Amino acid sequence: MADLELRQDGDVVWATLNRPDRLNALSRNLVEELRAFFVDLYWRRDVRVVVLQGAGDNFCAGLDLKERAEPQGSRSIGAGLTAQRRISEIVIAMRRCPQPIVACVDGPAAGGGFALALASDVRIATPRTRMNAAFIRIGLSACDIGVSYFLPRMVGSSVAAEYMLTGRFITAERARELGLVSQIVAKEELEDVARGFVDDMLHATPLGLRLTKEALNHAIDAGGLEAAIAMEDRNQILASADGDFGEGVRAFLEKRRPNYTSREG
Repeated sequence: MADLELRQDGDVVWATLNRPDRLNALSRNLVEELRAFFVDLYWRRDVRVVVLQGAGDNFCAGLDLKERAEPQGSRSIGAGLTAQRRISEIVIAMRRCPQPIVACVDGPAAGGGFALALASDVRIATPRTRMNAAFIRIGLSACDIGVSYFLPRMVGSSVAAEYMLTGRFITAERARELGLVSQIVAKEELEDVARGFVDDMLHATPLGLRLTKEALNHAIDAGGLEAAIAMEDRNQILASADGDFGEGVRAFLEKRRPNYTSREG
């Protein structure tokens, strides 16, 4: 059984962290499978949206510390950096892939699990959701796997410092207040709500959806308004020249679901 279960349903891949007996903790194998999956997505045009979730009653408890326990000084700094990059490349690939990622966060999302949630585009929580930068509670820095990049941009530097310096858990309600999650729903409703987001995203043309995620990524770090608008102008011209643009307009005017034929976006 794969540690990462992948199920494709039309244009959507449902990716499930599948180690429920270990709270879906990130084993070496799961890290490899996640990285390979998200890196490969950049080249795939048969997938337009990804839904990321955890099996059982947990999203992801972070790194599997029992598996990774090693005597102090048992590996070189170089080897340690290589191992670290194997993990951190996952969130880089998540942001680089053109497909929006909807994270269904039920239960704990700690450490590496927190990073996976933050690297997603949309987060849906349940009342049981608890997220934290657990790294600082086990003798490491809280700045890991992109958390120091994502969190302050989402909630501001003061709130980010509060949670990263203490390792405190962010509850579902607090996460919604901060804008970290879009909704809090019952566990049994999680998949249906995710499908609603997916359905709305699939109304966009393949190219329009891809360009929107790309532009949002760049706008966060844009040098200013003019830089963001230049990127927006370029994307609108590209999207309007795409073969699916006319179908999108016709479907809107005719109040029906669009039928896009392009997979080159």
